[in-house]
Amino acid sequence: MKIVITILCLLNGSFMLLDGIFVTVNGKYIGPEKPGPWAEVFYKMNIDVFKLGWLFILYGLLWLIWIYALWTNKEWTYTLGLTISILTMWYLPFGTLISIIVLATLLFWRHKIGL
Repeated sequence: MKIVITILCLLNGSFMLLDGIFVTVNGKYIGPEKPGPWAEVFYKMNIDVFKLGWLFILYGLLWLIWIYALWTNKEWTYTLGLTISILTMWYLPFGTLISIIVLATLLFWRHKIGL
């Protein structure tokens, strides 16, 4: 289970980091011209989603740091995992799915991943 969670988080964290860097440099996200369904959350708050590169970079780095903490048995692994999972719920659809899987794993199968 630890390997599956790691792969999912590595995919999510790496993509968020790469997409954050890409939008910061190019002014658009990787993929289609219009961002995914997650952007609707920010449009409703009148936030320009093309100025959120820093947020994607931050979340991407946090996911990667969490993977490091998971494999090195840091005492703050559980807390960071819960926090980043909750904070990434808005990233529909893929980030939300990964967040739910990680959150459920931490809440119900914590011992199966060695925490």
